[in-house]
Amino acid sequence: MIDFPIISSLILLPSIGALFLFFTRSNKENNFTVKYVALFTSIVNFILSIYLWILFDQTTSDFQFVEDRVWIENFINYKVGIDGISILFILLTTFITPLCIISVNNSIKTRLGEFLIAILIMESFMIGVFCSLDLIVFYLFFEAGLIPMFLIIGIWGGNRRVYSAFKFFLYTLLGSVLMLVAIISIYWITGTTDVVKLYDYGIDVKYQNLLWLAFFSSFAVKTPMWPVHTWLPDAHVEAPTAGSVLLAAILLKMAGYGFIRFSLGLFPVASEIFTPLIYILSVIAIIFTSLIALMQEDMKKLIAYSSVAHMGFVTLGIFTIQQQGIEGSIIQMISHGLVSAALFLCVGVVYDRMHSRLINSYGGIVSIIPKYSVLFMIFTLAALGLPGTSGFVGEFLILMAAFKDNFLVAVIASLGVIIGAAYMLWLYKRVVFGKLIHEDLKKMLDLNKSEAIILTCLAIPTLFFGFYPEPLINTIEVSISDLIDTYNIKVAGNY
Repeated sequence: MIDFPIISSLILLPSIGALFLFFTRSNKENNFTVKYVALFTSIVNFILSIYLWILFDQTTSDFQFVEDRVWIENFINYKVGIDGISILFILLTTFITPLCIISVNNSIKTRLGEFLIAILIMESFMIGVFCSLDLIVFYLFFEAGLIPMFLIIGIWGGNRRVYSAFKFFLYTLLGSVLMLVAIISIYWITGTTDVVKLYDYGIDVKYQNLLWLAFFSSFAVKTPMWPVHTWLPDAHVEAPTAGSVLLAAILLKMAGYGFIRFSLGLFPVASEIFTPLIYILSVIAIIFTSLIALMQEDMKKLIAYSSVAHMGFVTLGIFTIQQQGIEGSIIQMISHGLVSAALFLCVGVVYDRMHSRLINSYGGIVSIIPKYSVLFMIFTLAALGLPGTSGFVGEFLILMAAFKDNFLVAVIASLGVIIGAAYMLWLYKRVVFGKLIHEDLKKMLDLNKSEAIILTCLAIPTLFFGFYPEPLINTIEVSISDLIDTYNIKVAGNY
């Protein structure tokens, strides 16, 4: 469509910025330069992704801007491209990254250059995941993202950072070992790891169940699904604010994207068989982790458990195998990326001032920091799915599809919406309203310029897509419709 390798540029540009920072000595004198080089790099990448979205043809489900080059002769090709599903996740990644870089003003005090290098390299890997059209290339990007996040938690995290970093790394790495075995098996069975060719050829039904379970072992941990979710609260609590934002906003979405692209696309018959399992695990995640969230005294832990519940809605919607359900899941992932990022940043704002994440340390701050309180309210209401926010659109479409497919599952999942409203409103009430008991809170300052910019940038799309989700739906509609049609044809042909 264009001669310029725009997707490779999106992948490589952050790494080029990181390489420049690597050779720039990081100290107090040039922290300003280091930060603005990183910010400039990420903003250019965001503009490039917007340009890609403008060029994108929404009327076809074919992969576009495909780049296919031989990497290892007769084995691996470097193949990347996008469709309506992947473009939104690329936009989310390039949008969130500069906001993370701006947020380091208040939270990162040491080794700023190295921290920004880790963020930029992570951006490259995350974009690579959403663009990959070869299973081995996908796996390399998917697993490589663990390394910078491991360093972000382990070096710049809290008191239990080493424990949390290793728990995060081992959970996600062990979950992915089986996926690597499955990819090798696919190459042995079909002679290719090219995703487009595998879509066309199909994979023999007799292998699909085991292969599906192998991919599931990786995606379930990364989502995370119950009961392999326990690494997430620890990782969030110990990670610095920017690390929590990247983890919640983008890393969790890589697994949801994997379910759509590979579980449904490559193993449709197995997906049909294992749909009841996904329903059970999703409903447990929605209800169980929502109840746990109600009991939390740490703000970060509460939001972390809410992420597990929201991703439970995502997996539920994906495996309804309906247009509304999958559309709702993708919109829910985009919305959760915006809202969870904002909520963790809101926690970071008060933590930077009071050095406490405990809910009991606050109360009555609405009169002290009103701007913060208003923005925090917007994201709280979006998290509980208030109509007029992006959180409502995704949950509504998912539940509509679920009611069509399985009434009982939908009813139980709907209880999660009620519990979700309870814990988010309970959090907001205890932190923002009530009596101003702690005298130290009176010294708190309202949002500074950088904090106001970040939260406003997140509030605008949260409200805009709540009232007008059409741009998102138009982008993904044709790709999802074609995916479901192909899925139904393949499933019907094997029963």
